[in-house]
Amino acid sequence: MKSLYLVRHGQTLFNVQHKIQGFCDSPLTPLGIQEAKATKKEYFEKEHVQLEEAHSSTSERAIDTLKIITDLPFETNKNLREWNFGTYEGEGEHLNPPLPYNDFFVQFGGESQKELTARINQEITKIVRQSPNKHILIVSHGAAIANFYKVWEKYNTFKRTERIKNCSVLKYDFDDDIFRLKTMFNPDC
Repeated sequence: MKSLYLVRHGQTLFNVQHKIQGFCDSPLTPLGIQEAKATKKEYFEKEHVQLEEAHSSTSERAIDTLKIITDLPFETNKNLREWNFGTYEGEGEHLNPPLPYNDFFVQFGGESQKELTARINQEITKIVRQSPNKHILIVSHGAAIANFYKVWEKYNTFKRTERIKNCSVLKYDFDDDIFRLKTMFNPDC
């Protein structure tokens, strides 16, 4: 059995400004840095997790979060990025339609929810299947992680009741080609 630690990046400037962030990027805020440090200390160190492998989306906010959590060498991967919102990126979150978004962003050059879900699930599954290691860290993004969660929800032994906050950790066990959510951690910042 393998353990996947799926982490959302820390708070960013666009999070504070309530802007749609997708493929575009903004830096971690001081609170975002504090959240990543708290996740390292309050979760990974407290639980004595010995990470063996690390991956991140190519977004600066995810890479910077990973570098705070671990000193491991890591690989970046475009397929671990957030939902592509097309020309909506950088706009105010007040412009988002009600959930679920489904195909809404396709008309603006973005991805459909189906495309995002397939992309993130295929990439995470490929990474974990191919890894010789048992404790794998992946730092990604809120909507990407939420859509990965939905794919495997029926197998979960732990049901998520909170939203996926900045620097949340979702710990999955991977066995018999199935991901099962075991725990979720949110830092106290």
